[in-house]
Amino acid sequence: MVMPKFLQKGDTVGILATARKIDSETLQPAVALLESWGLHVVIGRSIGKEENQLAGPDWLRATDFQEMLDNPKIKAIWGAKGGYGTVRIVDRIDFTNFKKNPKWIVGFSDITVLHSHINNMDIATLHGIMAISAKTASPEAVESLRKALFGEKLEYHVPHHAFNKMGSAKGELVGGNLSVLYSVMGSKSEIDYIGKILFIEDLDEYLYHIDRMMMNLKRNGYFDGLKGLIIGGMTSMNDNEIPWGKDALEIIQDVTKDFDFPVVYDFPAGHLKDNRALILGKSVTLEVNETESVLKFE
Repeated sequence: MVMPKFLQKGDTVGILATARKIDSETLQPAVALLESWGLHVVIGRSIGKEENQLAGPDWLRATDFQEMLDNPKIKAIWGAKGGYGTVRIVDRIDFTNFKKNPKWIVGFSDITVLHSHINNMDIATLHGIMAISAKTASPEAVESLRKALFGEKLEYHVPHHAFNKMGSAKGELVGGNLSVLYSVMGSKSEIDYIGKILFIEDLDEYLYHIDRMMMNLKRNGYFDGLKGLIIGGMTSMNDNEIPWGKDALEIIQDVTKDFDFPVVYDFPAGHLKDNRALILGKSVTLEVNETESVLKFE
């Protein structure tokens, strides 16, 4: 797996919208944050544009991304906002130059499309807060993003959860938003799960949808070759008038109970204020014991 070059002071970061619309004023805290780290900022043409929910038509969002991808002065591209729409532009992008000179693609949620697609090219990406979250994210989440971008050591110690399955594992970390991963299955953006440590999180889904997606992963053999599983935020879940009967974590526990890989619950990443940065595609070690879980990036 190829690691893009880590940032240095004086480098330039581009902020753009691959999915939902957002205005430039909302991004000022993100701009100020990057500048406080000694970085320069370029705002994409998609910012301030709109076509219903989206930040302009597909061609504009794709062109914005392509130009930043091919611009050698831009060393990282930070997604402004999630929502939905990245999958509508990914097949319009020419990654030829990017493969020769990879740069950090940063974000989460709908950006999972890009994480999955690019990890398939054996290039690492950065799962972390969106630019819109710069003002509201926890100090720990913001600092983890800075450390990841500048190549400083990342290591997380997570308190024990009653559902955890103990054990140790080593492998490449992959994943992201469960619904988005589910939506790209069977396409050329689908990641290879064999020998990997999978991270998943989700937001605003019906509980039976979580069960449906987890059962799909199980029935298609995605868990058979997995080395470990990390469960991030399962946030603001919905239920029907007749309850499903299990919450999201209980659903995941039930579907994965017959597998012997270590499992961590309530990891601080996903649609949470404390959304810690994860380098997807990088080799990690995972240790789950009776007192804590430790994730180390090698």
